[in-house]
Amino acid sequence: MRNFKLILQYEGTRYQGWQRQESTGNTIQGRLEELLTKMTGVRTQVHGSGRTDAGVHAYGQCANFHAQTSLSCEEILDYINRYLPEDIGVISVEEAPERFHSRLNAVGKTYEYRVLNTEIPHVFDRRYVYVFPQALDVDAMRAAADYLIGTHDFKAFTSTKKGKKSTVRTIEEIRIERIGDEIRFTYSGDGFLYHMVRILTGTLLEVGTGERKPEDMQTILESGNRENAGALAPAHGLTLLEVRYRDRSFYENLGKW
Repeated sequence: MRNFKLILQYEGTRYQGWQRQESTGNTIQGRLEELLTKMTGVRTQVHGSGRTDAGVHAYGQCANFHAQTSLSCEEILDYINRYLPEDIGVISVEEAPERFHSRLNAVGKTYEYRVLNTEIPHVFDRRYVYVFPQALDVDAMRAAADYLIGTHDFKAFTSTKKGKKSTVRTIEEIRIERIGDEIRFTYSGDGFLYHMVRILTGTLLEVGTGERKPEDMQTILESGNRENAGALAPAHGLTLLEVRYRDRSFYENLGKW
């Protein structure tokens, strides 16, 4: 049985998120599995690096699937892209070690959230930006973001209900840049909780408007209470840019790649 690693892109506007659902076939995972099942002739399961919500986009999502096939990676790539809808595209296919798992082996992710900080419409960007015309203090948002860097319990910044899974994560960098009328929030870390990036963004925007102070971030973190954090920013402003794994040489040295 061969294991294939995919890097794919999608515009999430018309999909009900990544995860397969019994009630609809209109998910990214569902579309891929349907197509790969036809290709292989047997039911094929696709594992993603993580779930993206309905309306969220991906520039560099990673997934993997196992299949018994004689097709080359190039032939699989051609087949998939021939039949996928135009708002989903696989940009690379390669063989991975048998035990490689796109979610379990991920060591880091980077997300970008785009905010259009003007009342002037940007027609061609409307599906990818959150229009937020209020004046924003970028320096205050950067100061607030500094409190979030490092390893913390981000329980207050997730919509996940009580559970046994840890809510401790490490954020390596939060970059906030103004580019013309747009403000871009870039988050890099070892992993992110359900709705975490969107809640972080919503809270930072409240700092930007003066509704909160930068130092409030520390209080919110310590509270562990979702009600103390800010609003959930809309899904369509969010894009998964990259999923990171150990360097290929790591597996080569172990003789596993």
